[in-house]
Order: sequence, then structure tokens, then C-alpha cells
Amino acid sequence: MNDARSGRVVVLVLPDVNLLDLAGPVQAFDAAAHLGAPYRVEYVAETPEAVSAQGLRLAGLGPLGAVGPGDLVLVPGHRLYEPRPGELLVSTTVVEWLRAACRAGARIASVCSGAAALGEAGLLDGRRCTTHWSLIDAMRERYPAARVQEAVLYVHDGPVSTSAGIATGLDLALSLVERDHGPALTAAVARQLVVYLRRSATDGQISAFLQHRAHLNEAVHRVQDHLAQHLDTPHTLAELAAVAHLSPRGLSRAFTATVGITPLEYRQRLRLEFAATLLAETGLTVEAVSARCGFRDARHFRRLFTARYGRPPSASRPGPAGSRPLRTAPAPPPS
Repeated sequence: MNDARSGRVVVLVLPDVNLLDLAGPVQAFDAAAHLGAPYRVEYVAETPEAVSAQGLRLAGLGPLGAVGPGDLVLVPGHRLYEPRPGELLVSTTVVEWLRAACRAGARIASVCSGAAALGEAGLLDGRRCTTHWSLIDAMRERYPAARVQEAVLYVHDGPVSTSAGIATGLDLALSLVERDHGPALTAAVARQLVVYLRRSATDGQISAFLQHRAHLNEAVHRVQDHLAQHLDTPHTLAELAAVAHLSPRGLSRAFTATVGITPLEYRQRLRLEFAATLLAETGLTVEAVSARCGFRDARHFRRLFTARYGRPPSASRPGPAGSRPLRTAPAPPPS
């Protein structure tokens, strides 16, 4: 949700790249682009051709050109080999290019063993990071200045993001899409890819935006989409029934039977989760967050938020006061 981000995704294709490390995140950004996000994916490498670790030949790769502020450099994992003493795990050219990209203000994200390229460039020094579970000890030994985390899906530390093994590149990409364009679009991308949307790097909890979407009732899907896209808008049951092309009573029955909660309870869960995202990732006041999420009274919002997450909105900021993970309590009655 940062307008300064360019939407350009520059994928660094290393020799012996792992196909899933490459394809998973790229497809997430491509799906987001088809849903309206301004992502543009480019592929660069030292040479115009490369061969993946799985033997697929990749051609038409662009040169290691300039990147700038707002660009995202994505480094998929590649097959690593034991280096000789003093030998880099990636080429000097790649190391210098990554350093220049970081100096230019680009965001850098790695998947799996792609973290090694960031480590060789010194971009992990002093930063929290992660990689494939089998490489954790080797990363700690080779990059002692890096704060290598284990048992996490992905880590964001400033402009540098890293993810664990292979399929978690998709989780990382969804997290980046959410940072850029918010949870509603990200949930739509996850639904398009038929994957679960994880709300945090360490929590396996499914997002409220996706939690109740594993059904085939198109009328209910239409209402869920409408609510996710208009969180700050008041809705009556009759208005939502018109979206579903059902009577109000018919919508209530269909929604409750399909989802397990009422439309207004569902709307409140979306609003509170979006509020948690805004509090964690923006500088908006509690009052501004309350209004943006459709709550008419900030005091009422504070009570609902505290009941849902076990802490007031003011304690949900990043940093020492907001460093504890949110816990989810049973949902309070809808407002």
C-alpha cells in the first residue's frame, strides 16, 4: 500500500535455479497483475540463457541492468555446491549487482537458498533472515553477522526479505503483495492460486479474508468479495442481498449455512483484521484506522479490537510496545 513502489519485479535467474522457487512467487505477482496490481515481471541473468537445477533451459534473459527505488529484486533459490576455500557461492558480478541494487533503494527478496547470494553481498549483515532448514547452520557459520532465524516462513527486515524452503516463496510473495496493495487483493490472489493465505511469518492462522472461502456458493462469494472491497462502507442486509441476487432471508440462510457465521459477523472479522494490518504497517492514528475500516465510533472500535486480539489498538504498533504477536479471541458481537 505504498505508492512509491514501482511495481517492477526484477527476477535474478542464477545458474541451477530451482523451478518452484522461481515459478511460485512469479505466478503470485502475475496473478496480482491480472487482478489490477501494477506489477511488471522481468528476468535478468549474467548470460542470456541458463539451465535450471531440474534441467529446463531458460532463454531470453535480460542483462543485469540498473534498478532503482521502488523496484523489487527477487532472487529464487539455486542448487548450491561446496565452494573451494575463498570462493564465492555466486559470481562477483552478481554480488556487485545486488549491492548496487540495494544502494539504489530497491527492495531485495530471496527464496530458499537464494539467501546465500544476499549473504555473499553482505546484505544480511545485522539483519534478521531465514533460509531452507537444511542450510540454517551453514548460513550461521558463513555469515556470522546475519541474524539467521529458524522455524519461520519468511522474514522482513527493512528492505530485505528472505523466505524458508522452496514453497514458502509463495508465502513471501503473498506477504509482499499484501504490503503493497492490502489484504483484500492478496486474498483474491491466494484464492486464484488455490492456496491458504498466512497472515504472518510465524503463524499458520488462515486470514479472515480467506478462511471461509472454501465453498462453491457463488452468491455467497459475491457478497464476500463485495464486503472485502468495501470495508469502510455501511451495509444493510437488504443491500447485501441485492449483491447476491437473493432475498434478505435467503441470503442469511445461505451465508450462515455456507460460512458458519452471519454476513455482519463476517464483515466485522474482515474489518478488525484489516485494522490490525493498518496499525502494524502504517502511521495512521487509531481514529483514522477506525474510520478507514468502517467503524463509526473509535471507542467502540477499541473495545471490539481489544476483545478480538487481547490488547488495545494503541499497543499493536511495531516496536517494543507492539512486538508481541496478536492472539485471536472469540469474535465479539458484530457492530
